[in-house]
Amino acid sequence: MQRGILFDKDFRPQFSGHETFPLRYGWLKKTFDAVSELELNGQKHKAKDIFLSEDSIARFGVGKNMVSSMRHWAEACNVISDDKNEDIITSDLGKLLLPDEGLDPWLENMSSLWAFHWNIATNSQKASYIWLFNHFNNSAFDRATLMRLVMELCNERADWKNMAEATIKRDIECLVRTYVNKPSKQEVFTEDQIESPLAELGIIQPINKNDTFQIRRTNHASLGEGVFLYALVDFWKKYTEAQTLSLEAVSYEPCSPGRVFCLDEDAVAERLYSIDKVPGSFISWSETAGLRQVIANKPIKNIDPLKFLKIDYKKVSPRRVG
Repeated sequence: MQRGILFDKDFRPQFSGHETFPLRYGWLKKTFDAVSELELNGQKHKAKDIFLSEDSIARFGVGKNMVSSMRHWAEACNVISDDKNEDIITSDLGKLLLPDEGLDPWLENMSSLWAFHWNIATNSQKASYIWLFNHFNNSAFDRATLMRLVMELCNERADWKNMAEATIKRDIECLVRTYVNKPSKQEVFTEDQIESPLAELGIIQPINKNDTFQIRRTNHASLGEGVFLYALVDFWKKYTEAQTLSLEAVSYEPCSPGRVFCLDEDAVAERLYSIDKVPGSFISWSETAGLRQVIANKPIKNIDPLKFLKIDYKKVSPRRVG
């Protein structure tokens, strides 16, 4: 039986909405600020209008299609969301990072990018992205292969059928542009090649002149212990109510830190070995009777993942790929 949010009966896949634009620098901050301003003025019911009104182009300084894309990416990254009244509001993650007085309003800390990637691959409706980072078991792929596999997934689901191939193709192209730097005719890498901030994560690298791609499964140096713990607790709360969680689950289950952050088992184990050294983590490592697992020393449902994310902002985290 397939596991993961893609196979939840209530999951509704999203293959469009990005308007073919990958996430751009500055978009999340601009979107957060616009929605937050209305919240602070008691006008959250007007938040949807700022993306649809005639003055949205002037407000955001981009074209109409880009305005729609900005909203799409802010929702996918869990910066904004709909409340129970279907009004657009800022999320707890957005409030923590993106206000002018927040932890990282200009996304200078790599942990912010890792957190947004986590939400895209585990908490969004972006089915192609979720499938690639949670269910694709090879390391190399090309656009055609990924498109074929996503189409097969759609055809297997009765409620997903009739997805247009052209829509899937555009979605896959946008995925590649989101995580892979643009090719350059120059031998020296330039900042102009970075189209999306998520490409800085370095989890997908091109081979064969951007025709084939490799998922880099390694212990990424830029992945902070705080964002790893944030993801671990978020995964744990959705996966099981048990007070223990195995190394295997953390490494290989869909929507696990190992899968989403493209870590091999040794990298996950290395991070878990020292987990009890993190102040206030309430989580410890155990290796008894052949069982390698982490143990929560308080009910996991009572642990706030955002508490751990803050750890990575107590010191400057250099923006480095890998």
